[in-house]
Amino acid sequence: MNNELSINFIKQLEVLQNVLIESNEEGIYGDGKNLVNNEEFPITNNFTDGLYMRQMKMKADTMVISALHHTNHFWFLLSGKVIVQADNETVEHVAPCWSYSLKGTKRLIKCIEDCVWINIIANPTDTRNIEEVENNFFSFTMEEYNKKEKLCQE
Repeated sequence: MNNELSINFIKQLEVLQNVLIESNEEGIYGDGKNLVNNEEFPITNNFTDGLYMRQMKMKADTMVISALHHTNHFWFLLSGKVIVQADNETVEHVAPCWSYSLKGTKRLIKCIEDCVWINIIANPTDTRNIEEVENNFFSFTMEEYNKKEKLCQE
């Protein structure tokens, strides 16, 4: 994927994310600083040696703007149907299916049917502290992502 197209898409998603957060409308969850985990989008966290599994349930007719992930990893759609837009690509996924997420990607996910989505992420420090996990593996803006990535390379 063209890096410039990817950066432009992420910037557009950040603008949309901020507009939605600032609208204070009912049915908008998230503050752009923390991952959502509530009755509408329940998260289950599981760990095993060197791996972190994050399961999210999404209801039909909802949308999610993802965080930026700091890892390449596999994801699985166990049930349901979603339409995922990332960069200049829109793909419909029908469960059961799987794919991979590239480091630094931000997505707009439209849930067509109730679904269960799982990410499997390498957890080399084997931490089970969820705040540390979320800080290590996710960012909400490209600016935050770039700062964290620079720190990892130093």
